[in-house]
Amino acid sequence: MAGSLQIKHGTKMHLAFDVPTGQEPQFNMMSTFNKALDESAFLVSIPMVDGKALIPDENKKILFRYGEGDDVNIIAGYVDDVVKEGIRRYWKIRRVTEQRQFIKRVDVRMKVELPIKYMQDTWELNSDGEIDKEQGETMDISNNGLAVYMNRWFEVGESCIFTLPRIGTLSDGVAEQEVVGVVCWVRELPKGDSFRFVCGIQLRFANLEERRKMQEYVMYVKKRYKL
Repeated sequence: MAGSLQIKHGTKMHLAFDVPTGQEPQFNMMSTFNKALDESAFLVSIPMVDGKALIPDENKKILFRYGEGDDVNIIAGYVDDVVKEGIRRYWKIRRVTEQRQFIKRVDVRMKVELPIKYMQDTWELNSDGEIDKEQGETMDISNNGLAVYMNRWFEVGESCIFTLPRIGTLSDGVAEQEVVGVVCWVRELPKGDSFRFVCGIQLRFANLEERRKMQEYVMYVKKRYKL
């Protein structure tokens, strides 16, 4: 969990029920942030629907969007309880690890499915003294991040090494690219999908040269797949 929420009392929040990957959540409810209880829970006013207080469903994940302009954030949680303070009632929300930040991107993420491999430095070496990389697939890609389908659960904040595939030929293409990224959010996929999870990855570059190579890779992907 990324620490206690730094949100001011009275901040307006747009609410939406979570939806399957690929669908767009509808932020059609309003609430007001009251206070953080600890790192894992906070209180919000109970949203009204058709003039009535919404009856909570502890099994439905809710997305809370707040902030403006380039600083729009979304946190996710479940209604844990209805708490009475004075004459007012609030929802007690139990946060989950997912925390996404949406910003205006100059480098728009392009939807493209590329086979990738991933690993962590902490994974154990095999009999050949190497780390066995696992297989995944991109959902989208940009100069600064990826969304990746995979079969392993990662906690938000964990780092991972991704190997992007060679595209094109030696004379006209881009070489295999290794990048380091930090997990920003994780979502479980419905049963029956080819992968179990999809993760949002924020890339980390050690220097300008690494950043330039990634930009060239993305530029070629855009050209090759006419995105």
